[in-house]
Amino acid sequence: MASKGPVMMPAPSTYAEACARAQKLVPILAGRAARTEDARRISDETFADLHQTGLLRILQPRAVGGAELPYESLVGVTATLARGCGSTGWVYANLANHHFMLALWDERAQREIWGADGDALIGSALMFPPGRATAVQGGYKLTGRWKFSSGIDACAWTMVGGIASSDGELPDYRVFILPAGDYRIVDTWYAAGLRGTGSNDIEVTDVFVPEYRALRVDLMKGCAAAPGAAINHGPLYRLPVFDMFPYVVAAVALGIAQGAVEFFTEEIRHRVTSYSTTLLADYATTQARLGEAAAAVDAAERLLIENCRHAMALAEQSRAPSVAEKIKLRRDGAYAARLCTRAVDLLFEAGGADFLYEDKPMQRFFRDAHAAQSHYLLAWDVAAASAGKFMLGVAPDIPTL
Repeated sequence: MASKGPVMMPAPSTYAEACARAQKLVPILAGRAARTEDARRISDETFADLHQTGLLRILQPRAVGGAELPYESLVGVTATLARGCGSTGWVYANLANHHFMLALWDERAQREIWGADGDALIGSALMFPPGRATAVQGGYKLTGRWKFSSGIDACAWTMVGGIASSDGELPDYRVFILPAGDYRIVDTWYAAGLRGTGSNDIEVTDVFVPEYRALRVDLMKGCAAAPGAAINHGPLYRLPVFDMFPYVVAAVALGIAQGAVEFFTEEIRHRVTSYSTTLLADYATTQARLGEAAAAVDAAERLLIENCRHAMALAEQSRAPSVAEKIKLRRDGAYAARLCTRAVDLLFEAGGADFLYEDKPMQRFFRDAHAAQSHYLLAWDVAAASAGKFMLGVAPDIPTL
C-alpha cells in the first residue's frame, strides 16, 4: 500500500495559532541552520514544513484558502522562526508577504497564479532602476538584472521593480510579475550573513509582460486604490505596501536578537572564564549587558507590533496613513532593527572568544543581524535622515512613499 505524504494543515485561523505552529519549528530549524548556511539556500525539507503548517498563507486572502490575518502576525511568526534560523525567517517573511502583495493585483493575475496553485511561491527583487520597461501593445517589454532575490530557487513566479517610460512621459514606477520561465537565476549569493537565503540575482532580457501583471506603484500606497481591492475587501489589503515592508525584514532582526538573548542566558549561566575560576555570570558587566540587550529587544518588539496594529486600525477606517505617518512607519521599522542589532552586539562582545567558534550560534546571530540591517529599508542613516529632512520641512523624494 502506498504511503501518504504529510497532511497539509489549513491556514492558521488566529495569530496565536500561527505563532504556536511556528514555535514547534524553532528547534527543527535550529538543528538545520548550519546545513542551511552550507547549502546557501533553504532546504526542500524546510519548505515542506512551512507549507504543511500553512504558515506561508497567513496573509493570503481567505477566498483562496489563506488566513487573512492582521499584519502583525507576519512580525510574530517571522520572529519566532528566525529565533531558530535567521535565513529561514528571512525567506519566509518575504515569500509570505508576497501573498499579501499579490492580492492587490488585477483579478486576472491572481487567477493565473492562485488558480493553478494556491501554494505557489512568489519571489521578488523590488529595486526599480535595474528594470527598464517599454510600453507595447497589451503590456510591456522588460529587461534588467536585479540583486538580492531571496528564496528565488524555490519560486514559480517573481515580482520585480522597473521603470516604464514612453515618448514624452514621466517615468512610471511599476512592479512586474513574471513566471519562472521568463527569468534566469544567476548564482551570486556568497555572503557573510543570512547565508542560507539564496538571495541570488535574476536576469530578464526583453520579455513581454501583459498589462494586468504590471502594477503601478501609485496603486500600492494604501486604502483600496489597487485593482485587487475589487475582490479583496478586507482591511489588510488597504495597507501601504512599501511603508509596511520594513516590518517584514525588521521582524527577522527581532527574531535573531530574541534567539541571541535566549542562547546567551543559558550559555553564560554556568560558563567559567577561560583564564580564571570565575563564573562569567557573576560579573556585573555581563549582567548589565544582558539586561540592556533584553530591554532593547522588548522595546523593538513593542514598536513593531504596535505600529502594525496602528496601520491596521487606519485601514479598518479606510484611511491611508499621511505622509508624516508613513515616514514614521519607515523610521520606526529601521530603528527597531537597530535596537536588535545593538542587543546582539552587546551579547557577542560579552561572550568573548568562545562565541567565535562555528558550533556556537552566537557567531551566526551576529552575522545575520548585521546582514539583516544592511537592507536598504533598515539602513538607519537613510531612515533617520529621511525623517529629519521631513521634520525640517523638506519634501521627501521617495517614489514609493
